[in-house]
Amino acid sequence: MTVDNKTTELDTLVVGAGFAGIYQLYSLRKLGYSVKVIDKAGGVGGTWYWNRYPGAMSDSESFVFRFTWDREDLRTYPWTHRYLQGPEILKYLEHVVDRHDLRKDIQLNTELLSADWDAKQDKWVVTTSTNEVFVVRYLITALGLLSTAKLPDIPGLDEFKGQICHTSRWREDFDLSDKRVGVLGNGSTGVQVITALAPRVKSLVSFQRSPQYSVPSGNGPVTPEYRQWLNDHYDEIVESLPKTATAFGFTESTTPFTSVDPDKREEVFQRLWNKGNGFRFLFSEFSDIATSKEANEATCSFIKSKIAQIVKDPEKARKLMPREPYARRPLCDSGYYQQFNRPNVDIVNLRDTPIECFTSAGAKTSDGEFHELDTLILATGFDAVEGSYTRIRLHGRSGESLADHWKNGPTSYLGCFVPGFPNLLMISGPQGPFANAPPNVEMQVNLNNELIQRAEKLRATGKAAVIEAIPEAEADWSEHCNEVAQTTLFPSIPSWIFANVPGAPKPIPRFYLGGLANFIAVLDSVAKAGYDGFAAPLGNGRKEICNGTSKNGSLDDVTLENGTVQVALA
Repeated sequence: MTVDNKTTELDTLVVGAGFAGIYQLYSLRKLGYSVKVIDKAGGVGGTWYWNRYPGAMSDSESFVFRFTWDREDLRTYPWTHRYLQGPEILKYLEHVVDRHDLRKDIQLNTELLSADWDAKQDKWVVTTSTNEVFVVRYLITALGLLSTAKLPDIPGLDEFKGQICHTSRWREDFDLSDKRVGVLGNGSTGVQVITALAPRVKSLVSFQRSPQYSVPSGNGPVTPEYRQWLNDHYDEIVESLPKTATAFGFTESTTPFTSVDPDKREEVFQRLWNKGNGFRFLFSEFSDIATSKEANEATCSFIKSKIAQIVKDPEKARKLMPREPYARRPLCDSGYYQQFNRPNVDIVNLRDTPIECFTSAGAKTSDGEFHELDTLILATGFDAVEGSYTRIRLHGRSGESLADHWKNGPTSYLGCFVPGFPNLLMISGPQGPFANAPPNVEMQVNLNNELIQRAEKLRATGKAAVIEAIPEAEADWSEHCNEVAQTTLFPSIPSWIFANVPGAPKPIPRFYLGGLANFIAVLDSVAKAGYDGFAAPLGNGRKEICNGTSKNGSLDDVTLENGTVQVALA
């Protein structure tokens, strides 16, 4: 209902038109609620609208990097390769929006500026960049994990006269032919953009602080027989995904490294290397690479041996050798290390020779070398997870801002709810599961729908029902996330998986690292206990919320004859 030409009342406002926002809109509309999606972008797609740099690719395989709720589309929508490139993912999301006539409820070029909880109405009052006000009962944020660009703070950077481009703001007219290019950063984005650009530019120098472990993706065309097998088994595949830790389409191993004969371990690593995929390499054959120092060191040694074999120049190979455990987001590539065999590609290890300053013509490093550049590409990542929230003026019940609430680190209850912020439902908020995005966000959207329907039934009886976590539940969940993280090697090195808060005794985990299956088991236990951790009347207000156990049960591995896919079947 439109109250006036600038104020709109709705049941729900969803912020973000990526995977999560699209499914949230579809499902709430199907349930009969009035709902609108806003996005500051000029098109749908979320991450895949913004990240159009050369080489952008999902590292989830094509058959699981898509929605599962439209089974007909799952079987009929065309794709040709084992992995989807960025433009293909964007085209797919645009297709889903058009297929389900969702555009009429999506408002683009509209940025969320502020949101304030109005206790008298039990509603959120939201202002936008288009001078509109939305008054809504439920505010659902689908802002994305990686959407707020992080820019480096290096002396003289503003004096550089060449082109500067962050990978998340790639320009379509960016012409790099015959250019001297510097790439700052070597995470997943940096690996992809270096691999794609090296053959196309006059010269490329990779400035990297922490050399990465990367394994082949194994990308390539798929056969009609492979696709038909998937279509025939999609129901089982979809059912299997929430029963695994990563939802990447394979069953994680239960085999410890030391239980395999030492003479056979190298064969296992080689088989994983040949098959491809970073998550598969880390989790599918050995169960403890992420938790056992012995297993991790053996894995590191194997990948380092591959770097030494691939990179012909010993000095380049030395600079590319990781110095830390294999305990970051696992990467895969389409020939990354091979690019350093090109005479036009070089590397600067910033731990040995940091950049002292930029000038108008390039970068000077501490060893006195000057690197002349025409173009600087910033593959420097994002202000991950909470960065998309803290830039918004978002105030809860007491008037406290979400940024202030998180001044000691980003925390939540179940990755979705924050005490004092009623009816704020975050998708992929801090301390949610670390897993393949589409199945992960589908699970979180379904949770939102369940709680909204529960709250609306209570409201229909005259009760003032809101969806709000209690502080004890947030504290317990945050501690549980930390306890789980400490059982892994991930806290041993700095990465965006953790938030390093000044003055805090230890990094704050931005994710629940216990896996999607265990997370769903926790949700089941919360529901069975009368929505433990939520304030009355929606829940019982108790806080014992971390007693869920894995529901994996008995899973069988199924492998195609050509070895291209392994899925868990219930």
